[in-house]
Amino acid sequence: MGQRDALLVPEVSQHDVKVRQGFTGTELLLFGAVLDPAGRAGQGYDIVVVLKGPSEPIRLREKERFAGVWVNAQSTDLRSVPSFFAVASSRPIGQIVDEKTAAIYEFGTGYIQLSPSGNIDPVEQRRFRDGLVDLKQRQGLYKEDMNGVTITQSVLYQARISLPSNVTTGTYTAETFAVTQGRVIASAESQVEVRKVGLEREVEYFSQNFGLLYGALAVMLSVLMGWGAGRLFARL
Repeated sequence: MGQRDALLVPEVSQHDVKVRQGFTGTELLLFGAVLDPAGRAGQGYDIVVVLKGPSEPIRLREKERFAGVWVNAQSTDLRSVPSFFAVASSRPIGQIVDEKTAAIYEFGTGYIQLSPSGNIDPVEQRRFRDGLVDLKQRQGLYKEDMNGVTITQSVLYQARISLPSNVTTGTYTAETFAVTQGRVIASAESQVEVRKVGLEREVEYFSQNFGLLYGALAVMLSVLMGWGAGRLFARL
């Protein structure tokens, strides 16, 4: 049997992440083993782990200053933007695969497949992409760790990826790839469910299913709080 028959056995420390009031984030441990069909330890493998959150379509708008005021300028529509994206690898990606392979498997924030719609100049598309990635990185939602995977005795691997407090709820996909001589020779997938529980879950459900009533109550609550604050300060 050749190296292309290698098997990946992945696991995640948490398959169910509960977001409660005061949630400050959590750390996921992604670990597993690389074996060939005979059960022997793999030799000469690199490991790349890609963790992606739920995707959604968005419209990016560019701001420009006109007559002293910031106004909307160019825009582009992206059909598939991951809410969270993280890559960890045993070595820098450039030392593991070529750019074509990295692009196919999304081995880095520069290779995320955002699926732009409409006609847009490639240079402009790259500018919008870089702006989006920079924004997400500053929010802690896009990250890379090119030495984030440790491999023990050529068979066991592990990587740690932190989820910040502002993560989007939904199903997260953890894809693990075994690479040798520039080729992906095995892959496996695990899923992590991030969900709100308690009061946060009830508020989210209410806002999504009773939007008009939720908005009216939010306005009423704001008015009452403003009135109460005014009465309090009037007595001081």
